[in-house]
Amino acid sequence: MNYSESNEKGEPVRRGRMNGPPLGLLAVVSAALLVGGIALSAALGGVLPSPFANATTIDTYFSTQSGAVKASGILAFGSAVPLAIYAATASARLRQLGITAPGATIALVGGVLSASALMLSGLLQWTLARPAVRVDGALTRALDDLAFATGGPAHVVGLGLLIAGVAVPSLLVGLLPRPLAVAGLVVAALAEATTLVLIWPALAVLLPIARFPGLLWLVVAGFRLPHRRPPANATAGRPTRA
Repeated sequence: MNYSESNEKGEPVRRGRMNGPPLGLLAVVSAALLVGGIALSAALGGVLPSPFANATTIDTYFSTQSGAVKASGILAFGSAVPLAIYAATASARLRQLGITAPGATIALVGGVLSASALMLSGLLQWTLARPAVRVDGALTRALDDLAFATGGPAHVVGLGLLIAGVAVPSLLVGLLPRPLAVAGLVVAALAEATTLVLIWPALAVLLPIARFPGLLWLVVAGFRLPHRRPPANATAGRPTRA
């Protein structure tokens, strides 16, 4: 993005191009916080039980492992912040590269939805660690279901939109290596398929299959997405509708 302002005579003065924070680093921080939260939670209290487990298992875990639940929630909440910044920066970068089709907007909307869902899931986990909540079995299970729905399908579906919003225009105009862009489309399709988890819980296995490759793809794409349009793909200074 180019910034300009007027001098004392009212004449525009051009400023340097603002590229924003490094996309790759944002993706690394977001992924590290999320994965770190899962690992720390497992180290402190064992594996978080599935929301489809029996009520006794769920109640026992949340009543005895509040530290693990709180740690996971706080780090998930923190992970959402760089993810949202990534989405905003990637969208701006695509527009700076001349992408005027919906891809840039889809990336922004998908990233905001994904980050918001993850942030809400983190807050719900933090709430599950509160003493007044842990003693109410019905409330615990309801909040656990919400934490799973927001941090699982909602977060991953939004992540898929972010990836698709970057991958599609990158494939069409050659902003990223073709294998990387195609891999992004495959991961995005898997991410969107996680919607089916809300219908068939057995498909919950799709969540990590889409989530972790998706985070890795954002890291690699973040480092590879150029700041300037490759000369071979430039179009005489006009925006490309792709």
